[in-house]
Amino acid sequence: MKQNRFYILLFCCISFAFAIPPKNIRIWLIGDSTVCTQPKDRSPVTGWGTPFEDFWDSTVTVNNRARGGRSTRTFISEGRWQNVADSLMEGDYVLMQFGHNDEAKEPQYKDRYTPVPDYKTNLIKFITETRNKKAIPVLVTPVTRFVFDSNGNIKETHKEYSAAVWEVGRAYNVPVIDLDERSRELVQKLGPETSKMLYMQLDTMEHPHYPLGRKDNTHFNEYGARRMAQLVLFEIRKLKLELTSRITTKAAP
Repeated sequence: MKQNRFYILLFCCISFAFAIPPKNIRIWLIGDSTVCTQPKDRSPVTGWGTPFEDFWDSTVTVNNRARGGRSTRTFISEGRWQNVADSLMEGDYVLMQFGHNDEAKEPQYKDRYTPVPDYKTNLIKFITETRNKKAIPVLVTPVTRFVFDSNGNIKETHKEYSAAVWEVGRAYNVPVIDLDERSRELVQKLGPETSKMLYMQLDTMEHPHYPLGRKDNTHFNEYGARRMAQLVLFEIRKLKLELTSRITTKAAP
């Protein structure tokens, strides 16, 4: 019996010594200004992709390629997606969150506007070309804006585009992080006044970069971006993606 225990212990020690360490993983983020790393002169504006980088162990590298003002259409036409696609390697992840600029129908945004059918086509392009490189696509619905109705209820401002993300996700068997719904739940829970602390809602002379103040219903401050990043991480855990084991404990809300 003692001899058997010795061999079992020896086997365990040898197995541990020769255990293959986890493979390094790269996460690519593509999207718009609500995701991207913002210039320092725009602080405290912060995309959720910036704090997202801090919640991983040493085996994960985050490449944030999101860019302000981009829709799926312009991200492709400017060659930004091609640059990412050419860099992908087997086992990489691509998290894609677009919609804010795709849905912008105002005349001044006509160069970025993308009708829903074209939006879906572009998402399918991202998915297909990601899989062609044996990388893993993950869809993310567009994060909510700070818009309440007269009864104090958060408005669903991305309805058509979030629905399109889900349609593509189901059709192509791609995991979907519903950041739209999760963020609306958070903002609704905090309410119209308290949730201002998530967004760029600045009074006059409150920040040196914005001496006249700023009332921005789309972009987050540093705290808001961190809360949104934590929602994304919560959904990654919920989906049981392989990435989950690499999230550090400091990612807890």
